[in-house]
Amino acid sequence: MPITLNHTIVPSFDKVASAKFYSRVFGFEYIGPFSHFIVVRVNDTLCLDFDNETQFEPHHYAFKVSEREFDEIFARLLAEKIPYGSGPGNADDMAINHNHGGRGVYFRDPNRHLLEMLTADYVMPAQ
Repeated sequence: MPITLNHTIVPSFDKVASAKFYSRVFGFEYIGPFSHFIVVRVNDTLCLDFDNETQFEPHHYAFKVSEREFDEIFARLLAEKIPYGSGPGNADDMAINHNHGGRGVYFRDPNRHLLEMLTADYVMPAQ
């Protein structure tokens, strides 16, 4: 069996609002409370567990999506007037990138985490 990432904890100022944001924007399944977390299912193997924190450093979460999913999610970004950008250093230049023959965009969630969606993997140099 291949190793997969099962879940990760996403620190949030408001875990319920944050989980609902990811569910709404990405179309992830909102599961709800589990222990003191609020859980969102990304796919068959990965969940995001949102937890309330008062202080934390923003994280980066990148999601590979299909071209169709990109269009759907991007339409929701536009509908919600969420600033987006073409790179991590310019996540609000209102442009998408076309890196590696695909499309990519960056934006921030309500907790200032930098989110990325991309349709093509970047190429890792051979070692």
